[in-house]
Amino acid sequence: MKELVIVSGKGGTGKTTLLGYLASVMGRTVTADCDVDAPNLHLLLQPKVLQRQEFMGMKVAEIQGPKCTNCGKCVEVCRFGAVKVVGNPSIKKVAIDAGACEGCALCARICPSRAIRMADKKVGEWFVSDTVFGKMVHALLDPGEDNSGKLVAMVKQKARMVAKEEGAETILVDGPPGIGCPVISSLSGCTLAVIVTEPTESGLSDARRILELAKGFGIRTGLVTNKADINEGLTAQVEEYAAAEGAKVLGRIPYDEVLAKTMAQGRPAGKNVASPATHAMSKIHKEIVALLASA
Repeated sequence: MKELVIVSGKGGTGKTTLLGYLASVMGRTVTADCDVDAPNLHLLLQPKVLQRQEFMGMKVAEIQGPKCTNCGKCVEVCRFGAVKVVGNPSIKKVAIDAGACEGCALCARICPSRAIRMADKKVGEWFVSDTVFGKMVHALLDPGEDNSGKLVAMVKQKARMVAKEEGAETILVDGPPGIGCPVISSLSGCTLAVIVTEPTESGLSDARRILELAKGFGIRTGLVTNKADINEGLTAQVEEYAAAEGAKVLGRIPYDEVLAKTMAQGRPAGKNVASPATHAMSKIHKEIVALLASA
């Protein structure tokens, strides 16, 4: 089983567009959306949810009301301002702000009446769905929550299980943008990482960051430049840098209004969409298949 991860140094470069195309032309695949903070692959693949489950993050402090004597010792030791005294001058109670709690459990340890316990906190959900191109595993982190790297690891683990059950040959992973923990988690154990960038100064800078990250982990990488014709000089710079860093230059995708309209309609660009961009992605697909076969 091979695992292809599409990543980018920043959002909006076109990695989901490319993955949507690959999902439409590659047989026997499972797709996984690891951009759990802001997923959008579902807008193209329109999945029908088959399985849905809550994802629990770190434990947070929780007061068991009847046991609490409101002594205030927990308020004194909390370094994060999560434990507070609330109420009016005549009735004051100790309360915990779950959003501010960092899960250190010190308040629970020092509570003389054992009124504080550490409870699981829901921070998101993950799903196994069906699409016209096969099974899809995806997730959504609740607004303002962390542990996205851990949720990404959960999505990848489940995708591998589903791929094994389905007899899929390849897992196509839509990775998160950037170089942080979620990206590192999405790249873990992959066969090939394809970096999608664009010919702008920020695109060049971000391509350098993600290439450096992939190189540091010894991951085989390829490079695709989207909207490559808007600045061919910068496209050449990006490709030269990538090649010098050991990445395979897989191809260029031109700016294409037909592709933009197709995406706006919530459809992945596949074989049935004739345009310069899909023609370019067809060539990139062949390059990727060759790299995966040789891995």
